Amino acid sequence: MSALNNIKTIKKDILRFIACGSVDDGKSTFIGRLLYDTGSVFDDQLATLEKESKSIGNAGKEIDFSLLVDGLSSEREQGITIDVAYRYFETESRKFIIADTPGHEQYTRNMATAASNADLAVILIDAKNGVLPQSKRHSFIASLCGIKYAIVAVNKMDVVEYKEEVFENIKKEFLEATKTLGFEKLFFVPISALKGENIVTKSEKTPWYKKESLLELLESVKIKKEEFVGFRLPVQLVNRPDRTFRGFCGTIASGEIAVNESIKLYQSK
Repeated sequence: MSALNNIKTIKKDILRFIACGSVDDGKSTFIGRLLYDTGSVFDDQLATLEKESKSIGNAGKEIDFSLLVDGLSSEREQGITIDVAYRYFETESRKFIIADTPGHEQYTRNMATAASNADLAVILIDAKNGVLPQSKRHSFIASLCGIKYAIVAVNKMDVVEYKEEVFENIKKEFLEATKTLGFEKLFFVPISALKGENIVTKSEKTPWYKKESLLELLESVKIKKEEFVGFRLPVQLVNRPDRTFRGFCGTIASGEIAVNESIKLYQSK
């Protein structure tokens, strides 16, 4: 019997998720670290990453993992994410499609595009700065786009000496700020994307944190797929070429619409 006949084909489900949050909260670094720690970076990519980290990186002597996903020259020059970057990886239990979304308010519409196709949001919050206006805005957009599951990753815990008090205060602040949103499940994880703490495996630096690592949550969370009946379109751009026309542009997140059908517009928060 051929060895190929002994191989069992395992059908894995796919989890689509976004990394979002305010600017400089470490979204690109988080994704780069996640890819690195799951063995999803090729040797030639790693060699290039190590070289570029020394020449144009912003992580000191550490590897600048954000360079794995910030591909535009303008992104690397400014140290920000502008366009949505998609990356793929898989573990023994699941396949993943990640969208790295920009944190700057100027590029919020790009975040909405990615959120409209995601099952889950990883919302990163800088442990030093806490919940910022853009953190709340991204959370609102994620909820508006129908995302019911979110992991709040309190990043840069190494900077605050992995203090439980800091983590708990941010958790309380976030719950208060988003209590009116429609998240069905919220998970909170203290992480250091730069150091790799609580990303793939549990960290010894946070003995007070008794729950799963971030990857373990991604692998185990059960996403209940819903069929949206109503029409939903996050407005990404107001198109007004002249004074006689005003159009609203975006990606349809759910439902359908017909000519002359009435719609309702909601203001962003």
